[in-house]
Amino acid sequence: MIPAAVGENKSDYNMKVYGITNCNTVKKALDWFKANNVPYEFHDFKKLGVSTEKLNEWDEKAGYEKFMNKQGLTWKQLDPAVKESIKTKNDALHLLQQKTSMIKRPVIEKEDFLFFGFDEAVYSKELL
Repeated sequence: MIPAAVGENKSDYNMKVYGITNCNTVKKALDWFKANNVPYEFHDFKKLGVSTEKLNEWDEKAGYEKFMNKQGLTWKQLDPAVKESIKTKNDALHLLQQKTSMIKRPVIEKEDFLFFGFDEAVYSKELL
């Protein structure tokens, strides 16, 4: 686990950041949090995966289309038959659980705020 930015202990953090450590967008977001003293807990998809419950929660709040990254290398490298097999929400969520690199990163959860990706303007408005 990447250490959190600020705070006494993990219970001080009311924001969770999901991603993978070698993702440049995640690195930008974590650097922004550190520079702005925004405390967070980091959840590494590669080491910890993502639960079906969490994917369903995100889908209910935002719709899986919002966080299923079809622009990334993981999607582009999928066998065409696998891409064609994604017909339902459950198909998509199952694939995202198997291939967490297809989840748009980072995923930011803080109370009622849920955001996918990096956007300084949105972060400044919602997190500072």
